[in-house]
Amino acid sequence: MKYGLGITHEIRGLENIPNGPIMIASKHQSMWDTQIYNLIFYDCIFVLKRSLLAVPLVGWFMWRAGMIAVDRRAGAAAMRKLLRDARTSVENGHTIVIFPEGTRMPPGERGCYQPGVAALYKELGLPVVPVALNSGTYWPRRAFKKRPGCIVLEFLPAIEPGLDRHDFMKELEEQIETATASLEQQANLQ
Repeated sequence: MKYGLGITHEIRGLENIPNGPIMIASKHQSMWDTQIYNLIFYDCIFVLKRSLLAVPLVGWFMWRAGMIAVDRRAGAAAMRKLLRDARTSVENGHTIVIFPEGTRMPPGERGCYQPGVAALYKELGLPVVPVALNSGTYWPRRAFKKRPGCIVLEFLPAIEPGLDRHDFMKELEEQIETATASLEQQANLQ
């Protein structure tokens, strides 16, 4: 990426990652976001939409790696499967990575935070580390052309278990969106 596209990256806030099992709740702006966590966490498992398993070859690898596929049309059954699969992944020593909005959002836009992240927070009882980033500024969604620059990914202070659903979702969204807006603003000044 550095030599071919002129894109580098900086990781901030590693001190905010607690020891032991955790869940990562990350903003999602670009395909870059799906690649970087494998370089940071050896053992991460992504929560992803089930239709991605149909992508030739890549889908098979995601399935074999144990990624947690969610059928968005399955309602309560999908939530039960998500919780069961996530519990098994954590028991096997994996870090769960979830994109709370459920899809990539262009810079400056905010999606609806989905209920799966709150259900996992309550069910797993793990610290949740919110993550802000500005990857979409340099690696835009559905765009062939990339913009040279430095993508910043920032781990924010962990949200410890024990909050009620409303307080957790409010804290998660506020941390991610505030920090993401700041990173996007810094990127636009470059």
